[in-house]
Amino acid sequence: MSYDVLVIGGGPAGLSAAINVRARNKQVLVVSNPMEESPLWKAEQIDNYLGLPGVTGPEMLRVMHRHAQAAGVEFREGKVLNTMHMENAWYVSIGSDMESAAAIVLAGGVSRGKKFPGEEELLGKGVSYCATCDGMLYRGRPVAVVGYGDSARKEASFLEGIGCKVTYFHRPGSCSIQGSGKVESITCDGKTAAVDCVFLLRPTMAPTELFPGLAVEGGYVKVDRRMATNLPGVFAAGDCTGLPLQVAKAVGEGLVAGQSAAAYAVQNGQGR
Repeated sequence: MSYDVLVIGGGPAGLSAAINVRARNKQVLVVSNPMEESPLWKAEQIDNYLGLPGVTGPEMLRVMHRHAQAAGVEFREGKVLNTMHMENAWYVSIGSDMESAAAIVLAGGVSRGKKFPGEEELLGKGVSYCATCDGMLYRGRPVAVVGYGDSARKEASFLEGIGCKVTYFHRPGSCSIQGSGKVESITCDGKTAAVDCVFLLRPTMAPTELFPGLAVEGGYVKVDRRMATNLPGVFAAGDCTGLPLQVAKAVGEGLVAGQSAAAYAVQNGQGR
């Protein structure tokens, strides 16, 4: 089936983009993993989203999905394997199937890399991917930062600024996280630290394998004010475009990307 816009990613950025496409009466498909696999799903409490203090990750995602469903957004669980642009359309391979759309919104978040032993089991129980998001939950307590770049150093400094005792592991070759029901310690390259939280701040990678030639800057997808990338009809929003990795930023960028993608579909003769 041909759509006006296809959104890759079903988190806050992707859902925001999708409902804004539907607000312009355009057909949109969201392709994503189950929402239970979203890093946001593991959030025990979100206090910095305006108007909804204290909600959990699952509560927020469920509300956003209901909104999108009520707006007429179509959903498809699966992974996008490759893409191809021909004439005025993008052809997207989802498993063994192919869909097409006039425009794409890339909102798949950031690639976390290979998981460490204990990471998945303790995610949301002391394992976090964002120090500025979850740091206040561990104020004044011992934490570890596993970092790979300047942004990780800045987040470690933020943690130190709120009173955390930070053990920093710089580009470790291997790590394992220990704990029974919650994080208790981490071991990286033979060094063990007793901590209450582990912040895994891996390098972010733009999805250039899906979109050859996609411009990146500092490891993030490069966009303009319309959230347009350098590729025709491809827009991006959310964590994949850079810091801060926050829900509010993702939702705002998704709004702009959705509006821009819908307009692009109309301008290129594919709008309905």
